[in-house]
Amino acid sequence: MLFELLHQDKNSKARLGKLSLAHGQIDTPCFMPVGTQGTVKTISQKELSDCGAQIILSNAYHLFLRPGKEIIKKAGGLHDFISWEKPILTDSGGYQIFSLALFRKVSDKGVEFQSHLDGTKHLLTPEAVVSLQQDLGADIIMTLDECLHYPCGMDQAKAAMERTLDWAARSKKSFVASDNQALFGILQGATYEHLRKECAKRLAEIDFPGYAIGGVSVGEPKDLMYNIIRLCAALLPLNKPRYLMGVGLVQDILEGIECGIDMFDCVVPTRYGRNGTAFTSEGKLVIKNSPFIEDFSPLDKNCNCYTCKNYSRAYLRHLFNANEYLAPRLISLHNIYFFLELMRNAREAIAQDRFLEFKKEFLTAYNNNSA
Repeated sequence: MLFELLHQDKNSKARLGKLSLAHGQIDTPCFMPVGTQGTVKTISQKELSDCGAQIILSNAYHLFLRPGKEIIKKAGGLHDFISWEKPILTDSGGYQIFSLALFRKVSDKGVEFQSHLDGTKHLLTPEAVVSLQQDLGADIIMTLDECLHYPCGMDQAKAAMERTLDWAARSKKSFVASDNQALFGILQGATYEHLRKECAKRLAEIDFPGYAIGGVSVGEPKDLMYNIIRLCAALLPLNKPRYLMGVGLVQDILEGIECGIDMFDCVVPTRYGRNGTAFTSEGKLVIKNSPFIEDFSPLDKNCNCYTCKNYSRAYLRHLFNANEYLAPRLISLHNIYFFLELMRNAREAIAQDRFLEFKKEFLTAYNNNSA
């Protein structure tokens, strides 16, 4: 993996970069559509590529449980199994274990849990998680970490941070060095600044090629989340990619870019799309609502996606209210395109040293016109 820092905006910490991986190059800052189980819900791989997706995210926890790594290995690896030629990042599944498992027991050894699918018991150690992701063939793989929800006590947060650091060191030791894969460490510490600082320092000593900020957007107030993101971004090495995990609302992404974040992922575009909410340059639209019965304009007059070039708000509303499967597909497709276009426009603004101006203009229109 090679990361090149190309330019930093003169008026903020926003930065342009290029991440070179085994399956292609990624322009940063970038948004990674989430294909948890090897698919971005309702969207085909060709549609993702047509929208400009450069990398997608899959989840090792879900793929471990179903279909299992042996099936994927026999298929030639995750890229071949899902027919995606571009880079893939796999999340370790730590968050899913803590949020989905029927039962879990955390120890320094790893995490023992029961599958949310069938109740079978499993033990995942940091070493096993690294091995699993290496077998899947992902370009970027993540260490196992302990993620806590907000609020949590300082003692609990410190214990989780220490365990995360121990797991990170063990993961680095067990990682089989490869030109085709990169292992990222994850920064924890909840909302305690001194823990975040300590964790960042010790992670940097382990020396990963990239770093993620975990444990945010887990119930904390927005201002506190932004403070932690700003702090963590400033603590991480300048010459390595910074990945903000699971943060995906428009305002949050723009705030993260301003702080110097390079990579984002979230299920927001497709989750909102399946529920009939479209993101547009003039705010969010709940397309099922009655004002759109006779609205024959596109979802977003400024959008060049397939949905906006071919279908009206009135038609999309009709599809949703008729419970047609095409409806969530078309809205999700638009939302994916919208988020990727947001990143393209942000990169252009950074290159012109006008990111703060772009952010202000975008959010003014976006926040004042939501319907």
